[in-house]
Amino acid sequence: MAPDDPEAAFYPDMRDPRVLVSVPHARRAALSALWGLAARLTKLLLDAREPLIGQIKLAWWRDMAAMIARDPGALPKGEPLLAELQETWAGQGGLDALVDAAEAMLLAESDGDRRAASESFGGQLFALSGGGEAGGRRWGLVWGAGVEEGETEARDLLDQAKALDAPSLRVFGRNRPLLMLDRWAGMIASHDGERHLRSEGMLLLRLGLFGR
Repeated sequence: MAPDDPEAAFYPDMRDPRVLVSVPHARRAALSALWGLAARLTKLLLDAREPLIGQIKLAWWRDMAAMIARDPGALPKGEPLLAELQETWAGQGGLDALVDAAEAMLLAESDGDRRAASESFGGQLFALSGGGEAGGRRWGLVWGAGVEEGETEARDLLDQAKALDAPSLRVFGRNRPLLMLDRWAGMIASHDGERHLRSEGMLLLRLGLFGR
């Protein structure tokens, strides 16, 4: 499933219309751009046949993140995602941390490294989305399982996600979209990565309406 398509991604995506509708209008453009960046980094990891080539591409995105924070007017033209990030994230830092977490996943060699990198990517993404890093751990492990090529390694990440207790509602506060993404990830993990689209849709409907 392509990470560029939020409705077909292998991980819960904020840009999915069932989740995005719960995002305040004033934040939708910024969060759509952020999760677009997450999808771009994910695709980079999936396509990276050689770690060195992947690192070079990630270094470019790290440079772009620095420019968005410090000198957004100097960003190159012609890249739609960069234009979205320039419009909604200009002058704000933190995007480089997401790139760093993606690089850690690219270079991970042990189960512990893969788990740490997956949790870091999820934590950084949730933090940038207005939540806390702790709320993104389970989501990150499900994401990592989709990125990982090895079946055994992917299964280990899903098992780790399944073993985690669901974060309490207090972790998410009033950020219902992140609550939806965590619970959605938990459902995917509980089925060992197998998708049950009808059940997932019902879960999102319930969470969207009632917040629990």
